[in-house]
Amino acid sequence: MEGFVKNAETGFERVSPGVSSAAVHAIAWLTLGNTIGLMLAVLLVLPRLNSFLGEWTYGRWMMVHMNVLLFGWCSLPLIGFLFRVYGAERGVTAQWCRPAVWLWSAALVAGSCSWLSGESSGKLFLDWSGYSRVFFPAVMFGLWVVLALAFVRGVRIGPKAGWAAVTAKMLGLVILLAVPFVIYTASGPGGYPYINPDTGGPTGQSQLESSLGIVLLLLLLPLGIASIKMPTRRGILPLAWTVLIVQAMLCAALGRADASHRAPGQWLGVSSLIVWAALVPAYYNLFAWRAETRRWRTAFLAWWIGLVVSGCIFFLPGVLDRFKFTDGLVGHSLTAVAGCLTAYLAFILIELTGDYGARLFNATWSFYAWNLGVLAYVLLMTVTGWIEGAHPEFTFVPGIARNVAYWIRVLTGAAMLAASLDWMLAAIRMTGPHVAAISTAVDVEAA
Repeated sequence: MEGFVKNAETGFERVSPGVSSAAVHAIAWLTLGNTIGLMLAVLLVLPRLNSFLGEWTYGRWMMVHMNVLLFGWCSLPLIGFLFRVYGAERGVTAQWCRPAVWLWSAALVAGSCSWLSGESSGKLFLDWSGYSRVFFPAVMFGLWVVLALAFVRGVRIGPKAGWAAVTAKMLGLVILLAVPFVIYTASGPGGYPYINPDTGGPTGQSQLESSLGIVLLLLLLPLGIASIKMPTRRGILPLAWTVLIVQAMLCAALGRADASHRAPGQWLGVSSLIVWAALVPAYYNLFAWRAETRRWRTAFLAWWIGLVVSGCIFFLPGVLDRFKFTDGLVGHSLTAVAGCLTAYLAFILIELTGDYGARLFNATWSFYAWNLGVLAYVLLMTVTGWIEGAHPEFTFVPGIARNVAYWIRVLTGAAMLAASLDWMLAAIRMTGPHVAAISTAVDVEAA
């Protein structure tokens, strides 16, 4: 890929400081989030330990746990992706990428301090309030400025300018510009409601809508960093986009009414997603990926298939009635975030950083510790959720079976934490030689 040169002394490929910083900061937030998650898992079986935490009890740490994983681990790799797509890692803007990443992490620190002190909007994943509600969107806007300047500097007008790519990037900038204003508005008391009076909970339409948003991102991301390796199967591209458009029309037809999952149309909306269990793997196999991504790419596709299939099953009448508001849906959420999304982010970071990312994520023991830990957690929560649905006291009244299950949950969290610590230590070990290998090259490009 463009911009990668093997360094004879260190053995590293050159990768921009902005992208590598995004990777390291992401891993740091993942490690912190996992540490907090393990602490919370212990508190569930030893609730008396809450008394040692003072005002920083379970509820406040839970906000930090969820937000640093979403806005830290899940977001920073995508920032590295944007640096690559918009060319911010090259030229004058290269020197601004690392400060942008540091400011992003600083905003998360400010937010964490705010949540631990008891300040929150009360809205899930929109907990920004007070000074953090201003700081975080401001950092987002600063990142947008870096991307916009890189885009303007990199545009080449001519017959081979690639107007489709230019137009797509311009549209992307328009969408990205709206994000900080949406975050600020939705986090405020007058924006997105704490309780939505228009719905009694997730409907087939809302599940289809959010899932199609994820599918849209999955279809777009490869176009920015990979080339098609199998032109004979190009028909999969228009097929995937056609299916997405048809399902978007179905989603619009279902409307936003408060509808039961027992309504045939609502279940039809969710069940239509099953086609993506086959289409996404076929779509990703079209592209030429680095050989080092194979392990995590395979894990991502396996988790994706499991997520889609289990999501359709869980929404069935009778099944959802029993799983709703139980540990079963906690396990399903972990399938999405810790399983599918984490594997995807590791795969993308290796694609973006080459040897550097491979040395971070491709250790055999930590790969299996993470994925088997997540799998054990998901299976355990599915079983306990199914029991809880019929016997709610199983979760709320401590007993031998419940305590054993929750201690196993602690062990799965420890396995995931151990894996993330391995990635963090690998990043620390490589920081010195890696920075030395890339600094001169980046200075030359900036000049």
